Amino acid sequence: MVAGLFALCTVLIFVARFIREPRRLGNAVWFAIALLFTGMWLIGLLRGVGWVQTVVVLVIMLLAALAALLLPWALIANGVVMLIREGRSPANLLSLLAGLAMLGIFALTLSSLFFEQEVWLLTVAVSALLVAGYLAFVFSGLLLYSALYSQMNRRAGAGAVIVLGSGLLGDRVPPLLASRLDRAVQVAERSPDALLVVSGGQGSDELTSEAAAMGRYLIDAGVPSSRVVLEDQATTTEENLRYSVNLLAARGFEGRMLAVTNNYHVFRTAVLARRLGLKLDVIGAKTASYFVPSAFLREFVALLVQYKKTNVAALAVLGGGPLLLMLLITAWADGGFGVP
Repeated sequence: MVAGLFALCTVLIFVARFIREPRRLGNAVWFAIALLFTGMWLIGLLRGVGWVQTVVVLVIMLLAALAALLLPWALIANGVVMLIREGRSPANLLSLLAGLAMLGIFALTLSSLFFEQEVWLLTVAVSALLVAGYLAFVFSGLLLYSALYSQMNRRAGAGAVIVLGSGLLGDRVPPLLASRLDRAVQVAERSPDALLVVSGGQGSDELTSEAAAMGRYLIDAGVPSSRVVLEDQATTTEENLRYSVNLLAARGFEGRMLAVTNNYHVFRTAVLARRLGLKLDVIGAKTASYFVPSAFLREFVALLVQYKKTNVAALAVLGGGPLLLMLLITAWADGGFGVP
């Protein structure tokens, strides 16, 4: 009964938030909480059939254990692929570092269980597990909610489609950016008069602006030049959005706007659009499968930094709490509080 009430309350809170504004980061957390309590409630319903409940719980535990054992190695393998195909950069190292961090936590936990007399080692392991658990929970919620949000506007039409730049190879459109442009063309086909705004300035290693290269790509794909609008000053996602919306406003446009980026980047772009007060939705284009894990980790880190006060406070409590408690217990045992 209690589990059912918790499940109902969390689901209602999530639905209310989702209907009011789907572009909120907190929705991802409430989505994960609602799924957690709903799952607990459903398992509780099986209590009358004891063996079924036992089997379900064992299967869940087995799958969780397999995921925990295989995931670090999968992330490390993905990190190696990223380094080979995309080069050495901090962003391309994320999946490799995440996998190594998971193995490190496993090693620390096993060591603390093996050396039971080392209380400090156990305390550090508990702190590491709490921090990892928090990050895993938020990441899972973000991943699941991003998948849900990405389905919202898949078949939507718009009077203007904004394509966010992502870098050129000299003056050529690379596959990642081409997928965004192809997706924009698909959306524009539903609205024959829709404008396509291509947004991106010229980087130091680029022979032309991203907007110019993107515009040529669209025209070569059969889009009339009269429907292609160039925004060639933006250098960040925030500028992509703001400059493009301002450009459309200057042309007197008042219809619906959609922004196109790659699928891993959809939700963070939507959160940013909300923070900027822009009335637009975001849709995603396909991305090479090997690129997704590292890219989504990058989005996760960026969102953590975007809400750094909340996350720093949570990590400080979870990571420092066991250590502080251990210090207090040690001080008490040693008579540090004046107690004989």
